[in-house]
Amino acid sequence: MRIIAGTLRSRVLQSPAGLATRPTSDRLRETLFNVLAPRIDHAVFLDLYAGSGAVGMEAVSRGASHVTFVERAPAALQRMRANLARLGLTEGFRIHTGSVKSFLSRPQAGAAVFDVVFLDPPYDAAEEYAIALELLGGAGGGLLAAGAVVIAEHRRKQRLQERYGGLERTRLLEQGDAGLSFYTGQTQEERPNLHS
Repeated sequence: MRIIAGTLRSRVLQSPAGLATRPTSDRLRETLFNVLAPRIDHAVFLDLYAGSGAVGMEAVSRGASHVTFVERAPAALQRMRANLARLGLTEGFRIHTGSVKSFLSRPQAGAAVFDVVFLDPPYDAAEEYAIALELLGGAGGGLLAAGAVVIAEHRRKQRLQERYGGLERTRLLEQGDAGLSFYTGQTQEERPNLHS
C-alpha cells in the first residue's frame, strides 16, 4: 500500500498480517479521493474501522485538517501507529481505541464535528454497517457537520439500504468486487422535532 497523492505521495504503508483486516486497495482509495477532492482540503475526517489507517492518512496527505481513527483490534492499532510514525505524523490526528458503536453512541462534550466519515467494517461483519449507519443517521448524527458526507465501503454484491434514519444514499460507485455508498443527511439541528 502507498499514499497516492498529496504531501505524503508515494510513501509506503504496511497493513496488519492475516485476513482480519482488509485494506482498501490503492485503486479504490484513488477513486474515493477523486470524488472527495472538492471537500477534503481542511476537512475534519472520521475513519471508522480504520485498520492500518491508510484512508485517514491519505486524507491528511491531501489536506484534511484533522483525522480521528477508530479501531479496536490490537494488531491493526499497532500497525496504524507504526504507519503514523513512518510518515512522521505527530499531530493532526486522534486515535480512539474502542468500538465504533461506543464512539458513535456516546459523543463526548466538545467532540469534533466531522465533514467526511468513512467506514469500512470487515465485509463478513454485515451487522456493523447497520449499526454505524443507523447511529450516524440517528443518535450519532450530532457528530456530522452541515453538508457532511458518509461513505461506506462494502462488497459489490452487498446491498446497503437507501436510507438510515436521517442519512440518504446519494451515490453508489462500484469497482471490481467493491462498492462505495455515499450518504448525506440532515444534522441533528436540522431535523424536525417529531416529538413536539
